[in-house]
Amino acid sequence: MTKRGTLGRSVRKPNETMRIIITTIIGAVFGFFVGVTFPMFVITKFNFPSSFVPSINLTYIQDKNSFLSTQTMLQDAWSSVRGQNTSSTDQSQNLNGTTKIWVPTNPRGAERLPPGIVTSESDLYLRRLWGNPNEDLTMKQKYLVTFTVGYKQKSNIDAAVKKFSDNFTVLLFHYDGQTTEWDEFEWSKRAIHVSAQKQTKWWYAKRFLHPDIVALYDYIFIWDEDLGVENFNAEEYIKLVRKHGLEISQPALQPSKNIIWNMTRRRDDQEVHKEAEEKPGYCTEPHVPPCAAFVEIMAPVFSRDAWRCVWHMIQNDLVHGWGIDFSLRRCVEPAHEKIGVVDAQWIVHESIPTLANQGEAAFWKKPGKMVRERCLKEWAMFRDRMNAAEIKYYEDFCTDPPKSTNRSL
Repeated sequence: MTKRGTLGRSVRKPNETMRIIITTIIGAVFGFFVGVTFPMFVITKFNFPSSFVPSINLTYIQDKNSFLSTQTMLQDAWSSVRGQNTSSTDQSQNLNGTTKIWVPTNPRGAERLPPGIVTSESDLYLRRLWGNPNEDLTMKQKYLVTFTVGYKQKSNIDAAVKKFSDNFTVLLFHYDGQTTEWDEFEWSKRAIHVSAQKQTKWWYAKRFLHPDIVALYDYIFIWDEDLGVENFNAEEYIKLVRKHGLEISQPALQPSKNIIWNMTRRRDDQEVHKEAEEKPGYCTEPHVPPCAAFVEIMAPVFSRDAWRCVWHMIQNDLVHGWGIDFSLRRCVEPAHEKIGVVDAQWIVHESIPTLANQGEAAFWKKPGKMVRERCLKEWAMFRDRMNAAEIKYYEDFCTDPPKSTNRSL
């Protein structure tokens, strides 16, 4: 009996072994077809939690005829799960044979680019349509001068532009829509022309002189069109600005009845002045506008760094810029030393109301009158915004503003 039982078991054992082998083969074949079809019809429909599968390479999923690709995909998914447990800071995954890039120190919106390709600043240099890009520029201008112009002032602008050397890029903002007419002047063919009808220079400056666009220029001149420049030389002006450490400046104004502030009036015995005496009550302290740290908005000159600050202070809707001159001091420190008027290079304010006449008459008021009312209204609005912003800043820090902080006029 014992032998028969042993023999019976030994006879059945080969059959069981064969059954196991056949089952294994069938399972492997079935698994192969499942493995090929599963990524196409199942995985693409599943939304795995990011904590479970941080990154799945979909290029592998698309290759339904490749068992190797499927196997590689599954291995990548498993490796990603294991890698997250061991190194949570490693955010680089393989994608299309490249490495995912995320550089938080890049400019906003460019975090996915390698730093070496990021070009965050630009310029206004004119380039050719042909040839080697490296050979486009025979020289790079160091300074920028802008005029907001109407064609009626062409003679005045022609005289002004000729006071600026080839070291200056010339940019004309046209408020009357006339641009090609300026080509009668040879220099106009090398200038940059931007046209938008009935807009002011501060409207243009906010939209076309972003600090990253003009970052290559050491100084930026933002001038009106009605300035007499017979006694002005731009290169000599730059020398004096550097000599006296001025970050924000303007040429002195030839004394006339049109001068409003003593600070901008020319002095015969000085190269530069940085303070002035005003009417009683105008200045609460000796080092605040309009007695110091003050220039007007008709012909300001900004260093690169000062302009970066001032640009952010310009309001989009307050297009005339009135009131900005009283707050320029917020952009340099100490303001009463770095803001000044250059007496040795002076200009004449001719007070030609060309742009003012672009306004519209209303309520029996002439166009110029309506424009001036808007200017005064903007001044009050800017002052209120600045004061409110300053108060909120100090309230957020639960502290009082310093005594030296004087509210804008």
